[in-house]
Amino acid sequence: MSGACGCPTEIPAWDGEDVDLGGIQVHALPIPMFMHMPIAYDLYLDRQRQLIEKLGVKERWPGLVLSRTGFFRGSLTRLLEETLSPSRHIRMLPKPFWLRAVVHHGNVSTSYKVIQRMQAELVDAGRAPKELYMCHLTCPLCSEARGGERILLLRRWEESAFLKKRQAGRA
Repeated sequence: MSGACGCPTEIPAWDGEDVDLGGIQVHALPIPMFMHMPIAYDLYLDRQRQLIEKLGVKERWPGLVLSRTGFFRGSLTRLLEETLSPSRHIRMLPKPFWLRAVVHHGNVSTSYKVIQRMQAELVDAGRAPKELYMCHLTCPLCSEARGGERILLLRRWEESAFLKKRQAGRA
């Protein structure tokens, strides 16, 4: 169940963990961006919520939206429970789909240090960082009542033979 403002009331306990979401069904809606900044973000969030309601599918964590940005194109992704649907927006995540999760207490402008630290930890472990997903756990309307601004940062990674060989050479 999501709150009145649309923020997730339940969140997965993934802070500081590596999670494999491979094989999970998702609803991925492409959205326009301009230099990594979403255009009409709230409109697309509402459109995705309405599409999911019309399809009659259930979210694993209602209100939890994985936002991925790009220079001109991004996506909004919601994790779904197992379902059969003809929608072109519903797909399965590839196996494996490893994510490093960190809950950041603050806003987007202060998240760069956490992202840099997360990326350095992945490289040191011999894993190649891929795309970054952000999940806003609180909005300006509910952040005061829920303990401040929080963002779940998810960095996709893959095993890298090159990075592992480089790490072995340093030891």
